[in-house]
Amino acid sequence: MNPVFVVAELGINHNGSVELACDLIRAAREAGADAVKFQKRTVDVVYTAEELARPRENPFGATNGDLKRGLEFGQDEYEQIDDWCFFNDIHWFASPWDVGSVEFLQKFDVPWYKVASACLTDIDLLRAINKTGKPVIVSTGMSNLEQVDVAVFELFAISGLLVCTSTYPAKVEELNLARIHTLMELYPELRIGYSGHEVGIWTTLCAVAMGAEIVERHLTLDRSMWGSDQAASLEPKAFKKLVEEIRTFERAFGDGEFRVLESEKPILEKLRRFK
Repeated sequence: MNPVFVVAELGINHNGSVELACDLIRAAREAGADAVKFQKRTVDVVYTAEELARPRENPFGATNGDLKRGLEFGQDEYEQIDDWCFFNDIHWFASPWDVGSVEFLQKFDVPWYKVASACLTDIDLLRAINKTGKPVIVSTGMSNLEQVDVAVFELFAISGLLVCTSTYPAKVEELNLARIHTLMELYPELRIGYSGHEVGIWTTLCAVAMGAEIVERHLTLDRSMWGSDQAASLEPKAFKKLVEEIRTFERAFGDGEFRVLESEKPILEKLRRFK
């Protein structure tokens, strides 16, 4: 089997603090993640004026707009993130939520793009990502197969599709891991993976056993921290355990051939009566 590509989704778990983001990057590297991922939005494009004006008490002010702007990183913060990821020898990329955010990320020459489930039907965004020529991974939460097929058709450089349930945290009975096999059958040329928002790691390990080649889980330093995604995230110890168990499974998977191992021969000589 191919090595599983493990992504630590940092999203908005940094709570608007670049220092916390850097702590999360270091934690992801120490846990064995292959890459970290952020989310990039042009707030006034992604959200309507009415949505931004909606009352919502938060650490940055009294409206939803205060929250969205407070959580959004700009040029200075991403320069620090870029430097810190280079120092920690880990890749970073992001999910752009609008065309302007694609152009912003191009300045950092990110190695991949991610299409968030919420953006799967945004054709203008998909076409803007196409123009970069970079490989693309797509989450499929909140989507039917017709919508997924359109996205696959639009994205010339698509390399992976992730099964996803877009609730935070997701209920086990709504994960529908069997969709992994559905996507494997429909898109054999793509790497099929899993983006999980459930509590715990065992269902994600099941996804790997079912053939997922990409795994994305949210990472937080503390699940009790303020923030909408924290409860659906893994703390560093759990994330490290997940990566360790994935790597153990890879070693155990084998090639499917039957043979007598050298380590088995003494046992064979001792226990098998009819040879």
